[in-house]
Amino acid sequence: QVQLVESGGGLVQAGGSLRLSCAASGRTFSSYAMGWFRQAPGKEREFVAGISWSGGNTYYADSVKGRFTISRDNAKNTVYLQMNSLKPEDTAVYYCAQGRDSNTVPSEYDYWGQGTQVTVSS
Repeated sequence: QVQLVESGGGLVQAGGSLRLSCAASGRTFSSYAMGWFRQAPGKEREFVAGISWSGGNTYYADSVKGRFTISRDNAKNTVYLQMNSLKPEDTAVYYCAQGRDSNTVPSEYDYWGQGTQVTVSS
């Protein structure tokens, strides 16, 4: 049974930083790509960042490029999302997901975490 558990969300002022973590278990972590998505109230779930199984390739939504960094530690079965220069429009529930390719499409991912709330105040 694959489990993904996010942590690190919270309330931060605009311009601040947060680091999200997602701990995975249940299958060989280093064999799968990982992604971060987010969903704000009343909006569709959107791609934020993705990373290949090796960590050698990373992908970002235009809205977060230059501010967010995705990384992974295969020895710890954990993927991270470092978020800097946060803006109120980054407020959302953030989800990590695991799949075969670091795709931008949610339906391409097999497993999802429960989400962690990020709130950025102005």
